[in-house]
Amino acid sequence: MTAEPKAPSIESRFASLDAVRDLLARQEDLPQGAIQAIQSLSGELRRATEELSDADTRYRAVVEQIPAIVYTDVVDDTMSTTYVSPQIEDLLGISPEEYIADPDLWAKQLHPDDKEQALQSYLQGRKSGEPFSFEYRLLGKDGRVVWFRDSAVVVNDRSGAPAFVHGVMFDITDRKNAEERVAFLAYHDNLTGLPNRTMFEELLELGMARARRHDLSVAVLCIDVDDFKLVNESLGYEAGDALLRAVAERLREATRETDLVARQGGDEFLLLLADIEGSSAPGFEGTDGALLVIESVAARVHDSLRAPFNVAGTELYVSASIGISMFPHDADDAMALLKNADAAMYQSRKSAPGSYLLHWRQSEEALGKLSLTTRLRKAVENRNWQLHYQPVVELAEGKMVGVEALIRWADPNGGLVPPGDFIPLAEEMGLIEAIGDWVVEELSRQAAAWRAEGLELEVSFNLSPRQLWQPDLTEKILQQLSAANLDPGSIIVEVTESAAMADPERTLRILRDLNNRGLRLALDDFGTGYSSFARLRYMPVDLLKIDRLFIRDVAHDRQAADMVRAIIQLAHGLGMTPLAEGIETEAEWRFLVEQGCRLGQGFYFCRPAPAEDILARYRRSGFSLIESAG
Repeated sequence: MTAEPKAPSIESRFASLDAVRDLLARQEDLPQGAIQAIQSLSGELRRATEELSDADTRYRAVVEQIPAIVYTDVVDDTMSTTYVSPQIEDLLGISPEEYIADPDLWAKQLHPDDKEQALQSYLQGRKSGEPFSFEYRLLGKDGRVVWFRDSAVVVNDRSGAPAFVHGVMFDITDRKNAEERVAFLAYHDNLTGLPNRTMFEELLELGMARARRHDLSVAVLCIDVDDFKLVNESLGYEAGDALLRAVAERLREATRETDLVARQGGDEFLLLLADIEGSSAPGFEGTDGALLVIESVAARVHDSLRAPFNVAGTELYVSASIGISMFPHDADDAMALLKNADAAMYQSRKSAPGSYLLHWRQSEEALGKLSLTTRLRKAVENRNWQLHYQPVVELAEGKMVGVEALIRWADPNGGLVPPGDFIPLAEEMGLIEAIGDWVVEELSRQAAAWRAEGLELEVSFNLSPRQLWQPDLTEKILQQLSAANLDPGSIIVEVTESAAMADPERTLRILRDLNNRGLRLALDDFGTGYSSFARLRYMPVDLLKIDRLFIRDVAHDRQAADMVRAIIQLAHGLGMTPLAEGIETEAEWRFLVEQGCRLGQGFYFCRPAPAEDILARYRRSGFSLIESAG
């Protein structure tokens, strides 16, 4: 029969808790209230020693106020507990009586991953005779996991032999969960829970090292969700986030257990295929077999996205453009492999959205575009732009009445770059707003400078779809015009037909706002889109610009001539002024004059030129451009 364990005296309790207090005071990450409770406990116990009749009662009353579990163990082979505070029931669902009755219960409730280390720490600490602390997890009765920091001291009896272990178990679950969350986020994407680029790069390095040793191949797939920006712009960012989470789940399901799916950022994902059978010898003899594996995974990714997604109550169909690069065929280091996959993805998205492209099959153009993106960002930062101006002519008399501002990129590596070569990329990269702001600022300054020289012209400029949908568009334009003391009526804002019809209701509201504030409006490239005449009649448009594709054929194509004639009549019928673009010959000019087209522009009159050339031409011949045409 086991002997009843001896209870610690009030003096030993006082001594032990004094030691625990000092120990806890050095634990800076513990709750301050807990330390204060231990400190106040010392005073209570000192008074208790003077009233030994109720000392035990006072001891219990004080320790049960501490936001932690206080316990006392006997130093013997049984490791019996003689006292544990009631807080154990709140934290673990185990009553003090139940805990004391089973000397092995603490060990039984230890988390399997912590059991060996916790037992060893406890026994070593008890043996040392010094204050000790250790951390571990206990399982509650309901299965929940609670993290504890156990800080304890060994109290000797009067003979100097270890008699009791007094300890305090603090619940540190919140701190541990926070640490785990921080550690998780260091290597995972917060939105989708997928590994992030950091983890991807580390595992890619390991995969390539393994491939070198065992004559294997590694592939990186860069996956871009096509037209994702439209989801954000039409349904909002919450819907966009929901779509990305759904895409991430589809990618997990479509790939093999050995593959790694990661989110690179934005709407781009990465896929690592490691340990692919295939030779890495100089001739890449095993490449064909590796390609079969890689292309089959790419096909599964595309198949997984075919079913519609339901986001924010809207059914969406999603495709993805994929770029693929393979070690050792495309690169010998991780960063180059990632760069090549990204370049292939860009080319895939540009040439055939919703497809996949292997790096070595892409054209040199993709690599050129990759360089272009870097140079374009620098151009935005340094404002490496110029405006050229193409005169707008009153066709009957050949007089210049206005100019269209056309941006040029003054690229240090390539001279002047026309807008068609970089505006689509600027749209895609989200840089067009900054470029557009510069255009309005510069043309306002130039118009004011011309006016000071006696040259007063209407100045028009183009708005891209992204610029058109800026919430503060009108205010930003008017601020620049006001700073230059310009009349808004002298500025013409051009919007392409395709942009206007992309979201007609929204566009109509914006155009009306611009028009109500005094700005004039032009519908550019008319005839190339899908305008609804019913909508067109309500648009506050002043000028209808006929696309040059129709103008260039009027001299020899009867059908083209009939179409241009009809557009001119349509413009007049709607109260708009027709303006023909791309006039290059005298025959085209004379035809347009005969049909009553009032305005035009094109190389027949003048090519786009810097501002100083426009001023020089004005000083030389006034407003007339016919005499120098051709």
